[in-house]
Amino acid sequence: MPVNSANLGGSFRCGIIGGDGIIPASDWDLSTRNGVPRAYRVSISEAGGGRTQTVLAAEVLHVRTASDPVTPWAGRSPLSRAAISANLLHELEAALRDVFRDAPLGTTIIPLPDSSPADMADMRAAFKGRRGASLIVEGVAQATAAGMNPQIDKRPDSVSPDLSRSATTETLQAARAAISQAYGVLPALHNHAATGPVIREAQRHLVGYTLNPLAKIVAEEASAKLGAAISIDMETPLQSYDTGGRARALTGIIKALAEAKAAGIDPDAAMALVGWQNE
Repeated sequence: MPVNSANLGGSFRCGIIGGDGIIPASDWDLSTRNGVPRAYRVSISEAGGGRTQTVLAAEVLHVRTASDPVTPWAGRSPLSRAAISANLLHELEAALRDVFRDAPLGTTIIPLPDSSPADMADMRAAFKGRRGASLIVEGVAQATAAGMNPQIDKRPDSVSPDLSRSATTETLQAARAAISQAYGVLPALHNHAATGPVIREAQRHLVGYTLNPLAKIVAEEASAKLGAAISIDMETPLQSYDTGGRARALTGIIKALAEAKAAGIDPDAAMALVGWQNE
């Protein structure tokens, strides 16, 4: 039975469930009627050549998120919903790559007193090949010929580009934060100064508002196609990383129940007020 799912990145993955597990498909397409998939044609890679197999939609687990009304059979990736930020991040990284590859980083112009042409040539040869160091040596005579006062501002001049005025750091952080939010990840999770409580809250947010809804969609589709009740637990594995917090929460719950009982309040009614009653 093929399995077709749209992952968080938005690219579909299609595979056939065989005797040894899921066999990934290298390519696939489908036919629809009234926007509902009817049949799939999948291509399986093999040594010496691939093979193609056609299966019905009832044999396919088809999971899709953020579908467009024009193409309800296909999901949309979070990255496509943050296209501006993604393109901006790509352009910024490409620009920074070109700057660090081509710009004269660390190169300076050093003014020197007048001397003979031979001495100046020797001085230039001494700096030759020292990339990122002082590559250009300018004498006072050359500065005077260029219209500059040789007695003023006689200090090395750097020709490295000033990237701080371009706000590249802030723009990169904003683009990355927008992409993270599109994927349901709080930007604070990538902050180098984030502490343990911030990391835990970011993980809870990711599981509670992104992964858990996706897991319910997958479980609902699997239950409908496999004919059995399927459940996917995304919260219990995360709770194992917060044993101390859970212990403190349990202590508070027990204390609150004891105080409610001492005050003559029904514990079940008190738990119902916060949505913790038994279903």
